[in-house]
Amino acid sequence: MNLPATARSPLITLVGPPNSGKTTLFNYLSGNNFKTVNYPGATVEYSLGKFQSKFSLKAILLDSPGIVSLIPNSPDEVVAVKSLYSHPELGPPDLIIVTVDASQLSRHLLLVSQLKKSNFRIVIALTMVDILQRKKLAIDTIKLGELFSCDVVKIDGRSGKGVDNLISKVENIFSSMNHKSTESTRANFCNDTNDLIDTFNKIEKIEAEVLINLVDPSQLPNISKANKQLRILIDPKSKIECNKIDARTLKIDRILLHRIWGLVTFFAVMTLTFTSIFWLAEPLISVVDSLFSLLSSESLKLFGYGWFGDLVANGIISGTGSILVFVPQIIILFLILGLLEDTGYLARGAMLIDKPLSKIGLNGKSFVPMLSGFACAIPAILATRTIPNRRERLLTIFIIPLMSCSARLPVYALLLAFILPSDKSWLGGFLLASIYIFSIVASAIIAGIINKLRNKLIKEEDNSSFILELPAYRIPKFKVVIHNTITSTTSYLRKAGPVILTLSLFLWMLTSFPNINPSIDKTGLTKDEILNLTKAERLSTSYAADLGKIIQPIMTPIGMDWRVGVSLIAAFAAREVFVSSLALIFKVTSDETTLQNSIVSAMRNATVEDTEQKLFTASTIIGLIIYFIFAMQCLSTIAVSRKESGGWRIPILQILIFTAAAYVFTFISVNGLRALGWD
Repeated sequence: MNLPATARSPLITLVGPPNSGKTTLFNYLSGNNFKTVNYPGATVEYSLGKFQSKFSLKAILLDSPGIVSLIPNSPDEVVAVKSLYSHPELGPPDLIIVTVDASQLSRHLLLVSQLKKSNFRIVIALTMVDILQRKKLAIDTIKLGELFSCDVVKIDGRSGKGVDNLISKVENIFSSMNHKSTESTRANFCNDTNDLIDTFNKIEKIEAEVLINLVDPSQLPNISKANKQLRILIDPKSKIECNKIDARTLKIDRILLHRIWGLVTFFAVMTLTFTSIFWLAEPLISVVDSLFSLLSSESLKLFGYGWFGDLVANGIISGTGSILVFVPQIIILFLILGLLEDTGYLARGAMLIDKPLSKIGLNGKSFVPMLSGFACAIPAILATRTIPNRRERLLTIFIIPLMSCSARLPVYALLLAFILPSDKSWLGGFLLASIYIFSIVASAIIAGIINKLRNKLIKEEDNSSFILELPAYRIPKFKVVIHNTITSTTSYLRKAGPVILTLSLFLWMLTSFPNINPSIDKTGLTKDEILNLTKAERLSTSYAADLGKIIQPIMTPIGMDWRVGVSLIAAFAAREVFVSSLALIFKVTSDETTLQNSIVSAMRNATVEDTEQKLFTASTIIGLIIYFIFAMQCLSTIAVSRKESGGWRIPILQILIFTAAAYVFTFISVNGLRALGWD
């Protein structure tokens, strides 16, 4: 179809309440696979796309954050409402496709009503029709369209059913536009109780007119008898809202939302998740590890043992390989989280954790950003825009860096490999799960302390609330989950790769120059022994050694030396760089079976300079793990924290408090374990 020639292509904006299938439809129409989850706040910024080539429609497609009405209550809702009235670059939309959950008409038609009052041209896309059918109900789309003076189409954004009909309706609308678009008007919506009651009364009448009962009334059960058998799963005093969940979901939630078994299940799922990251990835890590070890070894043979060969083997291949070797663990993390999101379980997790979080000044809406922090702190901090209460939002931003993100996986995996037998990888899984649980507990304690101090200093009314619509359980679309996993992993590599490579080259120069040729007695030494002695002598006279002498007084109290200190400084740019910097500083070669084994072997043999004392012991390794749990070591996180908090106060406090806490707890751990004989 040829659309009217305008200054830009027509703009179609997707609007809808959270959980209504809006982003799923956007992905299907555009061919993109943006993250779609079963809780509010999956979209916190605009997502722009074009229609897939299989659709003849030529228009710009915009996905905005989910909203329940045109009265914004949080930063992400402000973004969505502003984009409707006038996008900063594209202007107002020519057409709005509003997604409405067919099983939630009484709530979702409020947004439709407000859009019509604002004079927007809309098409209603009815989703979740299958859930409505399981309740033996249907919707008269013709009648609903007449009541709102717009087209209504039943769709399934996951399978694409009904989408062709939706495209046809949109094309017909554009054909009849006559090169003109309607002017939207900013209607005066407010939270007036009487106005809202009047609106919902009208919506209730509309719902009664358009709903069709597919069951013979004579076969309906006795209502009074059914009411006696109804069990309330949610505490009436709770702030959680649970609306019209189908029978299957209700049965599952009797267990998963139980005040005891629900929490047991939740912690079991989280433990299994992080145990799987370590255990399932072990065979894949060995394969990737062996590959990079082979590449490093062969590059030395190909380019020789001079500075260029050393640059390629130890500067580029070993530096990058020491990070890529942990990609299997990152893939498994994103895959499991994707499955949990797509089934609808994470919304239950937010509900279960609401009460404990309320004790430390947060609520259930903080759960999703905190859980996202296990993947990456950057999107996690962005997700805090869904928290309407500013105090809770800033507190959540503050503690998110304490969540052990995927960038720390390479560090934890290496350190755990040092202290664990190679034949007990399953034990590493439990220890890794313990690290994650410890980071959650630590963040909760810190948040609680900050909240208590703030409440004593500032007396203000707490208008916090947590209202969450629980989605029905659904079978995950594995194609979408796998695609999102690949997208997230490649995005992580694109973000981390250039930083890692740049810092690897920089560290290689620090540890290799000035390139002094030491005088070594070569009598009776093999070629490899001569090479290792040469590297050790050059390292001791390198620029890195000079830098290390400056920070040595800081490292000595925690049982480490300047070489570890240089690696910790490098890790400030990106946590995962710690592993590659250790490989470079200790001049790891590929004479071991795998690259990881080479790094571990070099760590076992490393001694404090000018002594026979082992540098890495059980106490120092545990101390390093403690350090990485607390330390604020990501420049990108600091930048996003400043942007989302609106100033430098919070990021500066994060740097000072978390770094100081990391050092103090490391000092206590190392020296305490040594006193107990754990060295």
